[in-house]
Amino acid sequence: MTRAVGVDERLLGTYVEELGRIGEAPGHGLFRFQYDAAWQQARDQLLQWIGEAGLEARVDAVGNVFGRLPGRSDRVVLTGSHVDTVPSGGRYDGALGVVGGLAALAALREHGTPERTLEVVALCEEESSRFTGNFFGTRAMLGLIEPDEPDRLVDADGITLAEAMRQVGLDPAAIATARRSDLDAFLELHIEQGRVLADERVDVGLVEVIPAITWQTVTVRGQQDHAGATPMDLRRDAFQAAAEMARRITRLVEGEGRPAVLTTGRWEVEPGLPSIVPGLARFSVDLRHPDEQVRDRLLAEVDRTCAEVAGQHRVQVEVVRDKHEEAATMDAGLLAVLRDAVDSCGVSSRSMPSGAGHDSQLMATRVPTAMLFVPSVEGRSHSPAEFTELADCVRGASVLATALHRLAFDPGT
Repeated sequence: MTRAVGVDERLLGTYVEELGRIGEAPGHGLFRFQYDAAWQQARDQLLQWIGEAGLEARVDAVGNVFGRLPGRSDRVVLTGSHVDTVPSGGRYDGALGVVGGLAALAALREHGTPERTLEVVALCEEESSRFTGNFFGTRAMLGLIEPDEPDRLVDADGITLAEAMRQVGLDPAAIATARRSDLDAFLELHIEQGRVLADERVDVGLVEVIPAITWQTVTVRGQQDHAGATPMDLRRDAFQAAAEMARRITRLVEGEGRPAVLTTGRWEVEPGLPSIVPGLARFSVDLRHPDEQVRDRLLAEVDRTCAEVAGQHRVQVEVVRDKHEEAATMDAGLLAVLRDAVDSCGVSSRSMPSGAGHDSQLMATRVPTAMLFVPSVEGRSHSPAEFTELADCVRGASVLATALHRLAFDPGT
């Protein structure tokens, strides 16, 4: 059994609290988006902490921040997560994986020189809150950024990703240099973002699979008319058609049962005035299931339902696919290492799927990858109410540190 490695509770608590104040709007959660001012402040704070921990600090071409504990081999065992947030987000999503990884490497530095190099990374983007980056930091590391993306991706203010990069001192022409070919493993510590662990009073979750995820934008075009002078039976109300689509596809997925989930979280209505029958309505669809075949079957039923409702309301509907991520199975060998670390640390665990998407989902397509969950109080996430007890953060980071010790200091065992 691997010997347990504990992290410094006070240090990790400081990291969580201080990083959690960067980009915080009191009472409204965190707003820390790719390449904005809060993102820059978080980057600078992490670089300071990395130096204080005695690690080598580096920022790559897309703004991923690394802390490195050099080993006898240049092959790298990587841990970390993302530093950006959703609008009105919480302190723990992504951030815990970064500061927990940093606390783990700070503890492991006291064990001498590892056989394999250890690194912690704060990935520059995961949430697509400003640009539709689709794991931009991870994709850069895997060499998956398309040449035109920096000029094609635009935020709500019309600023291109390339312009935003230049504003924070990064060169879009250098993106290719962020590609890595030295990674042997990736471990990601994360809050569960659901309530299974908290309800069952289990200390950590070992993720076996991350779901297949599809995002779509549904645009409904009807006929804009006067709200008082147009009889109900003559209307082609885009919003009423869209609302019926949303309700019917939600019932469809409800009928499928767990773990299928569908969310229609973003809405636009035009022209958006009380006295006008809407001529256009647009809404998002987020559909997830760990079985790709089930996800794809539900997608086909969703599209068919939207077309059927459009015909009944005499409106036009267009469905555009924005993201289509395949399910990812975590590496069996790394899961075995995590189970051994759980036993060494004397904590309880369970195997489970992830409900959310993560950088690990994409990393697993190229690098052996595993995830470790800690409880979320009441399952709250993507909300200012997101919270994980410090004791749970420490347990998770200690299991992570113990697994990293096994992978980097005793790689042959």
